Amino acid sequence: MKSYHNLSDRLISFAVSMITVADQLPKNIGGCHLARQLTRSGSSPALQYGEAQSAESRSDFIHKMKIAVKELRETYNCLKIIDKLDWLKEHNIHAEQTECNELISIFVKSISTAQKNRSTEKTQQSC
Repeated sequence: MKSYHNLSDRLISFAVSMITVADQLPKNIGGCHLARQLTRSGSSPALQYGEAQSAESRSDFIHKMKIAVKELRETYNCLKIIDKLDWLKEHNIHAEQTECNELISIFVKSISTAQKNRSTEKTQQSC
């Protein structure tokens, strides 16, 4: 696994990887459909994370991060479909699936932390 300086760089690298995988899919109806889907859902988390960094509130941050998780889960399912179809004979996408799962875990933990902090803030404000 590559060393990353920050989550933003990791998400950008993941988006590039998803676009690369999409470019390798067959040019048939299913391949084109999954290529478009993978390109959208695989690049969206990097963009959503950028939006979350500029969130107007903790609730806005949580919302944007949840959207990124949904897109990552969608990407993971696309990768599973591609893997089951065995379309990429020379490209093992298990590394991409692992990276996607790791990113999901990071986002879920970040959301959980933000929700706890939001609850703590509300409790402190009401005292």
